[in-house]
Amino acid sequence: MTFGEQVNEADAHAILSRSLERGIDFIDTAEMYAVPARKETFGATETIIGNWFKANPGAREKLTLATKVAGPSRGMPWVREGAGMTAADIVASCDASLKRLQTDVIDLYQIHWPERHVPAFGNMYYDPTQERTQTSIHEQLDAFAGLVKAGKVRHIGLSNETPYGVHEFVRLAEQHGLPRIATVQNVYCLISRALENGLDETMHRLGVSLLAYSPLAFGLLTGKYDQSGIDGPDAPKGARISSYESVRKQRWGRPDALRAARRYNQLARDNGLTPSQMALAFCYTKWQVASTIVGVTSVAQLDEDLDAYGTTLSAEVLAEIDKIRWEIRDPAL
Repeated sequence: MTFGEQVNEADAHAILSRSLERGIDFIDTAEMYAVPARKETFGATETIIGNWFKANPGAREKLTLATKVAGPSRGMPWVREGAGMTAADIVASCDASLKRLQTDVIDLYQIHWPERHVPAFGNMYYDPTQERTQTSIHEQLDAFAGLVKAGKVRHIGLSNETPYGVHEFVRLAEQHGLPRIATVQNVYCLISRALENGLDETMHRLGVSLLAYSPLAFGLLTGKYDQSGIDGPDAPKGARISSYESVRKQRWGRPDALRAARRYNQLARDNGLTPSQMALAFCYTKWQVASTIVGVTSVAQLDEDLDAYGTTLSAEVLAEIDKIRWEIRDPAL
């Protein structure tokens, strides 16, 4: 999601080529990217990836390619007009993504956020008075079934979902012989572990895999904001939180989130680890996690993240992590 906003096309292609060299076999994007979302960059990330596929014959066949259909507009009319996400919207979005990605098939097609009202993106509570759903889950599954039957999509998944949503998608798929969700892509990191409050059991019992996003909490868990803060004069230039006011207003910009990250980052240093090493190791070694999604703005960042793999955390460090969580809970919920 950095491609097309923070990262120009040439640098994005270099990152993609380096990732392939180092054994990465999964790329995740979305129709609404780049981020922060703007009308001018809508679809830019998919377009950049598609151009890279065209310039690198054979690369597409080596990768599992995932993208997402946006849910209801959330103040982005250039993505979708109105408050809903109809079956026709799903089909049209898929066709547009295929064209931008310059591919015949999407390996994993996900709903970026639920069509119905849910507590997500930093909202803690479900409020039934805010329900504005227009398209049933059954109708959404029917649309995905058509895409699978047409050979445009191989597997389907969800993102920013709740236990109810996962159960209902699986129940209806099994009841009506429709495609079953394979994955859920939700936030999971040291300062946002709400997944462990019941969604992980749901996914485990139903055989649905977790794709963990934001394992470094938009950079808070790299340590680069520990001294400067996120919006002071010494904040890192070019970083998402310090560069974009819209990002600072989200969960990652909360003062409590930065205070919590500093606690974990110091724990890492006290145990001979970099903050990034500990944060990534925490994520990818957990039983809940099938794949850890990292977003980078340079080849150097990519290499640093990949070099962290192989790191394991001792029982003592994991116990200290849980002690901190018991005290501060999930400030970037």
